[in-house]
Amino acid sequence: MTYSFRPSRMVPTLVGLGLIGLSATASAETSLNVVGSWSSLELHRQFEKPFWSETLPTQSDGEITTQVTTHDQMGIAGADVYRYLGDGLFDVGMTVADYTVGDAPALEGLDLPMMASDIAAAQQVAQAFRPLAETTMNERFNSHVLAIVPYPAQVLFCNTPIEGVESLTDKKVRASGRSTGEFIEALGAQSLNIAFNEVPGSLERGVIDCAVTGSLSGYSAGWHEVSSHLLALPMGGWDYVITAINLDKWNDLDEATQTQIQSSVDSEFVAPVWDNARTETARGIACLTGQGECPLGEPADMTLVRATEDDLAAARQALEETVLPAWASRVDADTRKAWNESVGQIVDLTATAP
Repeated sequence: MTYSFRPSRMVPTLVGLGLIGLSATASAETSLNVVGSWSSLELHRQFEKPFWSETLPTQSDGEITTQVTTHDQMGIAGADVYRYLGDGLFDVGMTVADYTVGDAPALEGLDLPMMASDIAAAQQVAQAFRPLAETTMNERFNSHVLAIVPYPAQVLFCNTPIEGVESLTDKKVRASGRSTGEFIEALGAQSLNIAFNEVPGSLERGVIDCAVTGSLSGYSAGWHEVSSHLLALPMGGWDYVITAINLDKWNDLDEATQTQIQSSVDSEFVAPVWDNARTETARGIACLTGQGECPLGEPADMTLVRATEDDLAAARQALEETVLPAWASRVDADTRKAWNESVGQIVDLTATAP
């Protein structure tokens, strides 16, 4: 591949991001300034924050210390996380890979809509994509991949009655990424790019008819309060979050510290997140519809729309005929070859530039 690392156009000051004192006082080999994903969602609250704040320091007997915040608490966009990570503004960063595809289109190949229809396939895809993610993160963002973990399946919330995929014709739909937007448009809808935290207001005001996000994420963010129908189809994939460490920082760590970090990440962060993901989508649907037990609070009463065989066929056609060729045209031949020999083998697809 012929990528080159591109620094961000504007690097905010440490004061402006609330990190003053963090980098300045850090010991080069053991102190990590960590920026997590959305602070309000389960991935950060139950997994990222406890791991980086407590588990890793404890397992290292205090030899690794951390200071943890999130990109939304810092007031920076999710799309900027890896840029700032590569610039060395903090040491460890995590965000949804789809947020960054404008800078790194290769990362879209991790999470094409409807490519992995269940959590077992999603995990196989993440594992297969790891080498390509590592190359891309190295060269685009000067960083090293530590983990790839999912949000729950990215399903469809609507504030208007729908019966399935065919109901989306001419609807205005907030997509969760560029490929999801292309997928939505292939189904006859209009795709809009709206920030996650702006979706409830947009649904309430009728700016959009529907929006894609994870089932439990939508519940936690209150989307059920402004939506009536839920289509339980992973139209937006799994919104994988890549956790990465600045490559210069990683290379400065001794081998024992690198091993400690990666081993702890694998066993105490990655494994529990994937275990949780096996039931997370179903728990989210139960909380949104009242069909099943909701362990997180009062269940909502959204109407559950289950995907039919026709819905699945239409979705697969949109992926094969529109989404995959569009992505293939945005990446080089080396990326297509690497993807076809890894992820493509799992999902029985071949990426070919039109």
